[in-house]
Amino acid sequence: MREEEAHYDIAVIGGGLAGTCAAIAAARLGRRVALVNNRPVLGGNASSEIRVWVCGATAHGVHRWARETGIMGELYTENQYRNPEGNPYYWDQVVLDAVRAEPNIDLYLNTDVREVDASGPADSREVHSCTGWMMGSERRITFHARQFLDCTGDGLLGHLAGAHYRIGREARTEFDEPWAPSEADRSLLGSTILFHTKDTGRPVKFVPPAHAKDLSTTPILRNRILRTGDNGCDYWWIEWGGELDTVHDNERIRDELQSVIMGIWDHIKNSGQFPDAANLTLEWVGSLPGKREYRRFLGDYVLTQQDILQQRQFEDRIAFGGWSVDLHPAQGMYADEPGARQQYADGIFHIPLRSLYSANVTNLHFAGRNISATHIAFGATRVMATCATLGEAAGTAAALCVAEGITPRQLATERPELVRRTLLRQDASVIGLADEDPDNLARTALVTASSWLTRLAAEPAPDAPGAPYPLTRDLALLLPVDPALDTVDLLVHGAPDGRSRELTVELWSTGHPENAVPVDHLLTTAVTVPPDGPHWVTARLDHHPDTPRNVILVVRACTDTALVLLPERTDGVLALRRKVEGDAAVDHDIPEEDGQLVVEWQARGLRRQTFAFRATPDTTAFHPERAVGGYQRPYGGPQMWSSGPEGDAEWLRLDWDDERELAEIRLVFDDDVDEYLNNLHRHRTPYEVMPELVRDYRVQSRDAAGAWHTLLTVTDNRRRHRVHMLEDADGGPVRTGALRLVVDATHGARRDHLSATRSRICRTSHPSRTSHWLMS
Repeated sequence: MREEEAHYDIAVIGGGLAGTCAAIAAARLGRRVALVNNRPVLGGNASSEIRVWVCGATAHGVHRWARETGIMGELYTENQYRNPEGNPYYWDQVVLDAVRAEPNIDLYLNTDVREVDASGPADSREVHSCTGWMMGSERRITFHARQFLDCTGDGLLGHLAGAHYRIGREARTEFDEPWAPSEADRSLLGSTILFHTKDTGRPVKFVPPAHAKDLSTTPILRNRILRTGDNGCDYWWIEWGGELDTVHDNERIRDELQSVIMGIWDHIKNSGQFPDAANLTLEWVGSLPGKREYRRFLGDYVLTQQDILQQRQFEDRIAFGGWSVDLHPAQGMYADEPGARQQYADGIFHIPLRSLYSANVTNLHFAGRNISATHIAFGATRVMATCATLGEAAGTAAALCVAEGITPRQLATERPELVRRTLLRQDASVIGLADEDPDNLARTALVTASSWLTRLAAEPAPDAPGAPYPLTRDLALLLPVDPALDTVDLLVHGAPDGRSRELTVELWSTGHPENAVPVDHLLTTAVTVPPDGPHWVTARLDHHPDTPRNVILVVRACTDTALVLLPERTDGVLALRRKVEGDAAVDHDIPEEDGQLVVEWQARGLRRQTFAFRATPDTTAFHPERAVGGYQRPYGGPQMWSSGPEGDAEWLRLDWDDERELAEIRLVFDDDVDEYLNNLHRHRTPYEVMPELVRDYRVQSRDAAGAWHTLLTVTDNRRRHRVHMLEDADGGPVRTGALRLVVDATHGARRDHLSATRSRICRTSHPSRTSHWLMS
């Protein structure tokens, strides 16, 4: 056995997606990081060892414009390009490569941290080091660091350090949560093991092992649905252990789950009820239970059910989620009730920094399923893409604590702007935070462009006339209003019986700017539709809001009439339909409760399509200045520049009243965060790279004589966030009074998009000189 001592700025314990993103974020900010994981692969429940889908704020496509950006966004889109088939082993490599690309990270796999050296009174402890055993190498390694992150899921590091935590469910009276039990208890969400099958092309028998569960002795056949075509997370409901201790009873839980999997497969293969299973065999069965819940640490703020469902906009928000409050019965697969109960907010929800550090350990952050939240709120924050965004935020905060020599609490309460500005600079998953950085030079620039989209419309083309979409249900369009919406023309097929029909058209607000559902009724008007057609008919709205915002134009169901659905995506616009009986549920095995607007008003099935319309007056929603408006994703409007009619080499330009020195530019392009991605492809999108993403571009500067010089040229880009160093002929910063981004090609979209443009002062990349950051 070998004893080792290792010293770092930050030690991240746990290599799931939360820990991985935390380590990458801290390393990119110049900190030396140890990433310590007790398994041979990274990714935690998402790894090839367990194979859980990476779900997040999109909630299987329920929420709009909700896909994560930042590091989790990079993993999603890289996997989409490399791994369109959803191979779990390829996904492992995407995550591993992301870590190995960071020279400031030392990765320790197969290293189980079991000891912690911490001191101080119970209300103010400090972690000095932690020690792990590297299995197979006989190395006992002690990690010394200034800041520690517990991303272990189960919270072992924090527990050993003396951090306060809870296990189980809080009483309803403590936080006044409607879904909480009347009395506190130790009930948890259980663990799951998954399996995959394959078709061998010939009959294959299955001889069950002795431990296979006889399903007739359980409630499973009565209460759960078995399908031969289901695989992996389709069987999420194979869950057990919520009435036990999911850590200390882990082996017992594993044995029970595997016995049930063998029993399920025995029933499918040998009961005679599944003749289409003759050629199927088991390809893979997991050996590790995928845990859902154990310790939840106590921070300076405990997130609650009300925070989730009311979408509370915390001043110190550092990430967002969108998964439902998703709770399972403690009995798991043996429960008589459905396997899950879910409640969605009207849009995405926010998570504060104060929920990511310990209230009583002064140098401990945490991220993932162990954050400071009640059991009910945890039901929404626990999914892995959300955990990953929390990891990026916690890693960023830890790096700032090291750089500034302050505690996590001091950072959150005294210097929150540091976190906010850094996360925005990194294109992290935050929404509704305007960039107010005084060093943002783009705020003082004159912003112009070669063209911009001024007409808000989707009209049939000769080669794409569209198709009738019957108004047998309510249909809707989300439209940006900037500055006004006087009229909307709709292309409507009238009734074939020779009689006119009257359409009821309503205008609704979305409530919060991050929402995309009708929340508050604004007005109602009627439109006469002549028979046959199609006809353009006009709804007069005369809507002039005080500030730019999105609205929902609802067209109520009308007999024998139809809108025209066009096979194209329209910038800033979404087509919606109201759910009717027979529509597919979000998850086919989970009953949906009434009154959930994002479930009632669906975008699924209509994405990248638009009902034909024309709006007046002209819009300024895509004006070049929107690219420096402070947001990097849709929020009460598209919040981006979109070029006008098709043209070559469209450009966006920043001019200052005097020359500036630029040492670095950062570009953030639009990659359509409304497109739902999944690492193992529960949903398959046809795009390996989002069509809206800029493929080829040039960055140019203007000299004192007015001539433009190309500083860099990029081709075949497939990343949303690009960072480029700028140097003049002498190796110093580029001195110029104007910058121009020239877009030569996208990955297929007709228009060029930029979500934001920022030029800011930073001193991290070149300590010896001032550098400026441009983000587009």
